[in-house]
Amino acid sequence: MKGFKEFIMRGSVIDLAVAFVIGVAIVNLIGSIVDGIINPLIAAIFGKPDLSSVGTFTINDAQFSIGVVLTALVNFLLIAAAVYFLIVLPMNKLRERKAKPAEEAAPSETDLLTQIRDTLLRQQGGGTS
Repeated sequence: MKGFKEFIMRGSVIDLAVAFVIGVAIVNLIGSIVDGIINPLIAAIFGKPDLSSVGTFTINDAQFSIGVVLTALVNFLLIAAAVYFLIVLPMNKLRERKAKPAEEAAPSETDLLTQIRDTLLRQQGGGTS
Protein backbone atom coordinates (compact mmCIF):
# COMPACT_ATOMS: atom_id res chain seq x y z
CA MET A 1 0.00 0.00 0.00
CA LYS A 2 2.92 2.35 0.69
CA GLY A 3 4.22 2.03 -2.88
CA PHE A 4 0.76 2.82 -4.28
CA LYS A 5 0.52 5.92 -2.08
CA GLU A 6 3.94 7.11 -3.29
CA PHE A 7 2.89 6.49 -6.90
CA ILE A 8 -0.34 8.48 -6.50
CA MET A 9 1.40 11.36 -4.71
CA ARG A 10 3.97 11.86 -7.49
CA GLY A 11 3.65 15.20 -9.18
CA SER A 12 3.35 13.68 -12.64
CA VAL A 13 0.27 11.63 -11.70
CA ILE A 14 -1.42 14.62 -10.13
CA ASP A 15 -0.50 16.79 -13.13
CA LEU A 16 -1.94 14.15 -15.45
CA ALA A 17 -5.19 14.08 -13.46
CA VAL A 18 -5.47 17.86 -13.58
CA ALA A 19 -4.73 17.86 -17.32
CA PHE A 20 -7.43 15.25 -17.87
CA VAL A 21 -10.02 17.27 -15.97
CA ILE A 22 -9.10 20.44 -17.84
CA GLY A 23 -9.20 18.51 -21.11
CA VAL A 24 -12.72 17.28 -20.39
CA ALA A 25 -13.81 20.81 -19.53
CA ILE A 26 -12.31 22.16 -22.76
CA VAL A 27 -14.02 19.43 -24.79
CA ASN A 28 -17.34 20.43 -23.22
CA LEU A 29 -16.66 24.10 -23.93
CA ILE A 30 -15.73 23.42 -27.54
CA GLY A 31 -18.76 21.14 -27.89
CA SER A 32 -20.96 24.01 -26.76
CA ILE A 33 -19.31 26.38 -29.24
CA VAL A 34 -19.78 23.84 -32.03
CA ASP A 35 -23.42 23.19 -31.11
CA GLY A 36 -24.29 26.83 -30.48
CA ILE A 37 -22.35 28.65 -33.20
CA ILE A 38 -20.62 26.40 -35.75
CA ASN A 39 -23.51 23.98 -36.41
CA PRO A 40 -26.04 26.79 -36.97
CA LEU A 41 -23.60 28.36 -39.45
CA ILE A 42 -23.26 25.02 -41.23
CA ALA A 43 -27.04 24.68 -41.25
CA ALA A 44 -27.33 28.14 -42.80
CA ILE A 45 -24.83 27.20 -45.54
CA PHE A 46 -25.62 23.51 -46.23
CA GLY A 47 -29.22 23.29 -44.97
CA LYS A 48 -28.33 20.69 -42.30
CA PRO A 49 -26.99 21.34 -38.77
CA ASP A 50 -23.76 19.34 -39.13
CA LEU A 51 -21.39 18.02 -41.74
CA SER A 52 -22.10 14.33 -41.11
CA SER A 53 -24.40 14.06 -44.12
CA VAL A 54 -22.12 16.00 -46.48
CA GLY A 55 -20.38 13.80 -49.02
CA THR A 56 -22.32 10.65 -48.15
CA PHE A 57 -22.41 7.92 -50.77
CA THR A 58 -23.04 4.18 -50.94
CA ILE A 59 -21.05 1.48 -52.75
CA ASN A 60 -22.26 -2.15 -52.56
CA ASP A 61 -24.42 -1.44 -49.49
CA ALA A 62 -21.44 0.18 -47.71
CA GLN A 63 -22.16 3.76 -46.73
CA PHE A 64 -19.29 6.26 -46.80
CA SER A 65 -19.45 9.70 -45.23
CA ILE A 66 -16.81 12.35 -45.77
CA GLY A 67 -18.84 14.67 -43.55
CA VAL A 68 -18.22 12.57 -40.44
CA VAL A 69 -14.48 12.98 -40.98
CA LEU A 70 -14.91 16.71 -41.64
CA THR A 71 -16.91 17.08 -38.41
CA ALA A 72 -14.20 15.29 -36.41
CA LEU A 73 -11.53 17.43 -38.10
CA VAL A 74 -13.34 20.68 -37.27
CA ASN A 75 -13.81 19.57 -33.65
CA PHE A 76 -10.13 18.60 -33.38
CA LEU A 77 -8.94 21.92 -34.81
CA LEU A 78 -11.21 23.87 -32.46
CA ILE A 79 -10.02 21.91 -29.41
CA ALA A 80 -6.37 22.22 -30.45
CA ALA A 81 -6.78 25.98 -30.99
CA ALA A 82 -8.49 26.38 -27.62
CA VAL A 83 -5.76 24.42 -25.82
CA TYR A 84 -3.05 26.44 -27.56
CA PHE A 85 -4.56 29.89 -27.04
CA LEU A 86 -6.01 29.29 -23.56
CA ILE A 87 -3.26 27.16 -21.99
CA VAL A 88 -0.02 26.84 -23.99
CA LEU A 89 0.40 30.45 -25.14
CA PRO A 90 -0.32 32.03 -21.71
CA MET A 91 2.03 29.54 -20.01
CA ASN A 92 4.82 30.34 -22.49
CA LYS A 93 4.33 34.08 -21.91
CA LEU A 94 4.43 33.51 -18.15
CA ARG A 95 7.69 31.53 -18.44
CA GLU A 96 9.20 34.29 -20.58
CA ARG A 97 8.29 36.95 -18.00
CA LYS A 98 9.77 34.92 -15.17
CA ALA A 99 12.97 34.20 -17.12
CA LYS A 100 13.66 37.80 -18.27
CA PRO A 101 14.35 39.42 -14.87
CA ALA A 102 16.77 36.65 -13.94
CA GLU A 103 18.59 36.99 -17.25
CA GLU A 104 18.73 40.79 -17.03
CA ALA A 105 19.84 40.82 -13.39
CA ALA A 106 22.70 38.36 -13.86
CA PRO A 107 25.75 39.94 -15.53
CA SER A 108 27.63 37.92 -18.13
CA GLU A 109 30.93 36.22 -17.35
CA THR A 110 32.79 38.86 -19.36
CA ASP A 111 31.13 41.65 -17.38
CA LEU A 112 32.09 40.00 -14.09
CA LEU A 113 35.71 39.55 -15.16
CA THR A 114 35.86 43.18 -16.32
CA GLN A 115 34.49 44.36 -12.96
CA ILE A 116 37.02 42.21 -11.06
CA ARG A 117 39.88 43.56 -13.20
CA ASP A 118 38.79 47.16 -12.71
CA THR A 119 38.43 46.66 -8.96
CA LEU A 120 41.90 45.12 -8.69
CA LEU A 121 43.42 47.91 -10.74
CA ARG A 122 41.77 50.57 -8.57
CA GLN A 123 43.04 48.87 -5.42
CA GLN A 124 46.56 48.82 -6.79
CA GLY A 125 46.25 52.44 -7.75
CA GLY A 126 46.74 51.81 -11.45
CA GLY A 127 44.69 52.80 -14.46
CA THR A 128 42.85 50.71 -16.97
CA SER A 129 44.75 49.12 -19.81
